[in-house]
Amino acid sequence: MPVMKGGKNRAPWRLWRTHLRWIEPGLGVKRWLLLMAFGIALFSLSSASLLRSMYPLPAYFYYLTLQFIPRGIRVAVFFLAGASSLVAGIWGLNRALIAPLINDTDRPYAELLYEYRRKGKGPHIVVLGGGHGQAAILRGLKAHTKNLTAIVTVADDGGSSGRLRRELGVLPPGDFRNCIAALADDESLVTRLLQYRFRSKAGLDGHSFGNLYISAMSGVTGSFESALEESSHVLAVQGRVLPSTLQAITLAADVQIGNKTPTRIRGESEIPATNGRIIRVLLEPDSPRAYPGVVRAILDADLIIVGPGSLYTSIMPNLLVPEIAQALRASRAPKVYVCNIATQHGETDDYTAEDHLQALERHLGTGLFSVIIVNEQDFTVAPPANSGWVLPQVLPREGVRVVKANLGSKNVPWQHESAALARTVIRLLK
Repeated sequence: MPVMKGGKNRAPWRLWRTHLRWIEPGLGVKRWLLLMAFGIALFSLSSASLLRSMYPLPAYFYYLTLQFIPRGIRVAVFFLAGASSLVAGIWGLNRALIAPLINDTDRPYAELLYEYRRKGKGPHIVVLGGGHGQAAILRGLKAHTKNLTAIVTVADDGGSSGRLRRELGVLPPGDFRNCIAALADDESLVTRLLQYRFRSKAGLDGHSFGNLYISAMSGVTGSFESALEESSHVLAVQGRVLPSTLQAITLAADVQIGNKTPTRIRGESEIPATNGRIIRVLLEPDSPRAYPGVVRAILDADLIIVGPGSLYTSIMPNLLVPEIAQALRASRAPKVYVCNIATQHGETDDYTAEDHLQALERHLGTGLFSVIIVNEQDFTVAPPANSGWVLPQVLPREGVRVVKANLGSKNVPWQHESAALARTVIRLLK
């Protein structure tokens, strides 16, 4: 019969496998338990020897101390009983102290500790971008490592983020909200809470709870970066979410509409709305200072990922910060560009993967990326409205490896499937 535990059926062999997890290498537990048992045994033996030499034993003590039992059996029984009591006490104390700190108490503690240690030893990965694409890859990567740093654009000026930016003077919180929700420990509930959008007519219409929460935390802590740090602690975020810069920047673009002379368009939300061909994008001011933690994260990274996300309005604003571009050049970590699955209307109409790469090279120069990940799927399926599939066509380049994989989600094929994309990325490190 299966054994009931935590309201779930568990076969005996599964319980034994769970308990044996405690003796697997890497938990950092066995060495201390053995050391404690060894120390207690030595202390007990030395204390007994000292007392025996100081005090003669009366006759009745011979029976009280069970010395009529052969010494080998007596020592073994005493040692096993003592060790069992010690381990049981440590186990009970561990459960009593840790239980209030762990949300997922339905899972065995050995599994939780094993997963924590495994993720703690995972690679240091930096992901630059913004929007839902960045949240998607972070959601997949957090299953492999907790050493994640999300570098988020601060150029957003539309929707709820834009309103809070104009009215409160804070950095646009929307993309930060998405990343925090993706990296949160209890994502299912936290995502619903942070992404909840008010529909009332009391002045909150269109705002999401997460945007208001981060903005309020900025006021409480005194700065936007402190708000992100404290929010990450409160929500048990597995990694860090950092702004590319703390300066208020405006994204501008030279856009050609038809055969007319290119026009300078200002505002992240205004650029795609022109439905023209984007010649180049730039920041105003043109040389904002990078957030210091961003530069350190890039230089310390084992792997750097750019994308997926809107090419000109989510990815470029990060890469156009001069110190970030310099840090990317200086870093020895592999630099990976994850190309979008579908084109974005008004921004990358009719773009192939090669067009995406050429746009990056026009703005940043050649030789920045060592790996390009492109989606390869059944392109006969109808693409989303006003969009098309990004065909995986990339011209050969020296030192650039092209990785093709079927990365589309089954439910929404024009969006990346988080787990599949994360597995593809992690394999690059092996």
